[in-house]
This record gives sequence, C-alpha cells and structure tokens, in this order.
Amino acid sequence: MTDGETGRMFRLAYVPGVTPAKWVSVWTERMPGVPVTLVAVPAAEVVGLLRSGGADAGFARLPVDRDGLSVIPLYVETTVAMVSKDHAVAAADEVTIADLVDDEVFHPLDDTIEWAVRPGLPAFTRPATTADAVELVASGTGILLVPLSLARLHHRRDLTYRPVTDAPQSQVALTWPTDATTDLVEDFIGIVRGRTVNSSRGRAPASPAEKPAQRQAQKPAQKGSGRRAVPAGSKKAVPAGRKKKGYRPR
Repeated sequence: MTDGETGRMFRLAYVPGVTPAKWVSVWTERMPGVPVTLVAVPAAEVVGLLRSGGADAGFARLPVDRDGLSVIPLYVETTVAMVSKDHAVAAADEVTIADLVDDEVFHPLDDTIEWAVRPGLPAFTRPATTADAVELVASGTGILLVPLSLARLHHRRDLTYRPVTDAPQSQVALTWPTDATTDLVEDFIGIVRGRTVNSSRGRAPASPAEKPAQRQAQKPAQKGSGRRAVPAGSKKAVPAGRKKKGYRPR
C-alpha cells in the first residue's frame, strides 16, 4: 500500500447470496489503512452501479453485459428446487427437470439462472423478486428454482430444498470497469485469486544488485593465461616426475 492510498476507501458491491466476508477479512489484514465499504445491490443492478462509479468492483452473477467491464469467473453454484416441506419433492434426495413437469414453477423478474426452456408449468404470476417468490412457495403454491446460496439466504422452517441435477447453474464472478482498474482493484483481485502478501500482482520482482564479490566470482578467466586458479589454503600440485625441493635419496 502506498502513502497515496492511506485514508482512501474501497467500495465493494455484492449481489444476494454472495458472502464476501472471507475476502474482506484478508483485505482488512493487508490493507488496514483502506477500509472496505460493502454495497448490497440487486443482481439486475450491479452492472449499472459499477458503470456509474457507485462501486470500485463487485460480485455479480453471470451472464452480465460485459461491455466496458473486466470479468473474472469464480465459482458455479448448484441449482435447487425450493418447496414446502409437505411437497413430494421433499421426499427425494435430488430431482431432475422431468420430475417437475407437472409443477407450477415461479420465475421471478430477478431470476439469475439462464433458462433455454423454463421448467415445469408457468405459475399464475411472475413475482418481482426472489423474496416474493419464496413467500408464495411457503403458502403452498408452486415451487422455485434458485442457486443454492439464495435458498440458504431465504431459509425458512416451513420450506426445504433439493438439488436439481440437470438444471442450468449460476456462476458468480468478480467484475469491475476496465477503464477504472486502479491499484486498489488490483490488490483486491490478488486477494480473490489467492495471491500471497508478497506477490507483486504478476510483475516480476526487480533483481537485487550483485555484490562486488559475486561479480568477481563470476568473472571468466583471461584467455591465454594457461593457468588454473588454485583455491586459497590448498597445496600447489607437483608435476609428475619432478622431485620436491630438498628431497635426496638415501
């Protein structure tokens, strides 16, 4: 962190179901002079918030309109069917789309799962939000398919959920405006990608200056000298057939 970053703030947006606590914890340890402001935002509004400068980076659910944005996909979530506890689905460990063909399935306006063909039968209404759809499911009318984290977020004692093995899945990604890739954004990218505190964001660290002794050791021998270096303290070798000085045969 540079002196210019001291006193600044990093604004991080996140959509429902995403829990940024583990990354924020690492940031707090590494960047104590730059507090994080968390901005909870509906999934459909996170891109607009980033483009308007309302946050430096954000966790979104793919797909998003990537025009002008950089995106790093992070993880994929299992899709589950939320049902009332007395629904037939609750008796199974997991279900398929075919198992839901006769059920009314709510499709809220903020649905983040990309469906080629919507499962089940169309429900009598399209709720504005996932939270509204959960209330309708709890009343015993229809079921709702959501990413696992949203099912946990909207947990109720009168509801349960089961994995839908062949349903499309939701992917969470980190995204930010490409033209606003600041040093703070780079620092957060490093944390999300698991870089260590000594990492230099992918840049090769400068090589330390060599000491004079190291340069001397690496200096090649002069050509034509015909002599080999002799380590200090070692005895000079005597050529074969040559007698040592002072030796006389008896």
